[in-house]
Amino acid sequence: MIKIKILYDNTSCRKDLTSDWGFSAYIEAGGRHILFDTGSDGHILMGNMRRMQVEPSVIDMVFISHNHFDHIGGLASFLHDNPDVDVYVPESLRGVKRARNIVHVSAPLRISETLFSTGELPGNEQALIIASPEGSVVIVGCSHPGLERIKEAASRNGKIHMILGGLHEFHQYDLLEDVDLVCPTHCTRFIKGIAEHFPEKYIPGGAGRCVTIPYKPDAAL
Repeated sequence: MIKIKILYDNTSCRKDLTSDWGFSAYIEAGGRHILFDTGSDGHILMGNMRRMQVEPSVIDMVFISHNHFDHIGGLASFLHDNPDVDVYVPESLRGVKRARNIVHVSAPLRISETLFSTGELPGNEQALIIASPEGSVVIVGCSHPGLERIKEAASRNGKIHMILGGLHEFHQYDLLEDVDLVCPTHCTRFIKGIAEHFPEKYIPGGAGRCVTIPYKPDAAL
């Protein structure tokens, strides 16, 4: 089972969590405990992690999609609490310190048996691919390279089951026809349009949202 908790988003589905411009998610997959991006503000990130019962010390891998403040702003605060992690960053991102191991990713990369990076795509962004029996789960930061290019890269690992994360200016709804589930977050401009076009596959985002694969609506983690 894959477990995902959205820690940081522009909106929140829980009153005890702080919403803010940025994105971060905690993922359990392939035997790893992953922090995907770190939002804009370290204080907000760490506070939301505590309230969602995500202990920083259990995280052993950080995956940074791209070098924008709303995705790396909380990284220093997290590494202050837990530097004993592998940090995967796009080749173009420099200056990360304190971590146990820093991996600069340029080309498509197999991280483990079930975890992959698309490699740094045009737009200086990478996406995380998680293999599952249902198909690939693709976690994106802002999708600056464009969803078509991200899908092309991710499809090398087979069918795409779910896309979760920021989709920016995306409105080419036909690109989601062959995807089973979509959870648009953060910078996605046309969330309402996605929800209206695909009510059967749309999952609301927001800090506090928990998603499992296999998918069960409103599953508690």
